[in-house]
Amino acid sequence: MSSSASEGWARRPLVIAHRGAARLAPENTLAAFRLAADLGADAVELDARLTADGEVVVLHDKLLDRTTNGSGPVSRRTRHEVQALDAGAMFSPEFAGERIPTLDQVFEAVGSRLLINVELKNYDSAFDRLVATVASRVRAHGLQRRVLLSCFSPISLWTAHLVAPEIPRALLLYAGQPRWMRAVFPRITFCQAHHPQDSMTDMRLLESLRRGGRRVNVWTVNSLGRMRELLALGCDGLITDTPDVARKAIPHAADR
Repeated sequence: MSSSASEGWARRPLVIAHRGAARLAPENTLAAFRLAADLGADAVELDARLTADGEVVVLHDKLLDRTTNGSGPVSRRTRHEVQALDAGAMFSPEFAGERIPTLDQVFEAVGSRLLINVELKNYDSAFDRLVATVASRVRAHGLQRRVLLSCFSPISLWTAHLVAPEIPRALLLYAGQPRWMRAVFPRITFCQAHHPQDSMTDMRLLESLRRGGRRVNVWTVNSLGRMRELLALGCDGLITDTPDVARKAIPHAADR
């Protein structure tokens, strides 16, 4: 895949593996990201958080309890402490020993194979160093055209626009948001894409969000029938736990 923005994130439709191939491997691990690439995904979506010593690690939850053999907030552990935990055994004994990766490790492992959607998970600390640190790691790996920064918070996206305007951004939207947020946030964020939740997405919303040439990538879509419906409506990308199914939903997948 070309590193050109016009041939990368601007391509459509894209298969974006949600936390990697999350139904077949432990989410947000290198195993899940590599498997997503093997299954034909164009991109992976992942979650970025800061550790106590300011490193960026890839984990969805604030707490370590659900996906690892650790407990408590990620933000109170150092990178070394976080990476000493097992992030695979709770999913399946087959993945015992899988670790929580750093963002650098993900970039090194799959940055040349996949586009990478980094969700900024600093919702409780919007003015921390996460955005700036993520941007510095993206630049260090030369992936400015292969990374998309996404977030529900317009504050973090505005910060990203200021500190790294060359890295594209996407506003996340969910069905339970207050109506005023869904009306105002897309208008005040400088984003190249919108990522609405599947349950709120219809033709009217797609047309509204695509104004100004913005992409619309819908999350989290796992049904083949629904994938085909969204593609017929003009959806630009499918964020999915099942990239192998999404690949089947796109006509002429083998020719891409």
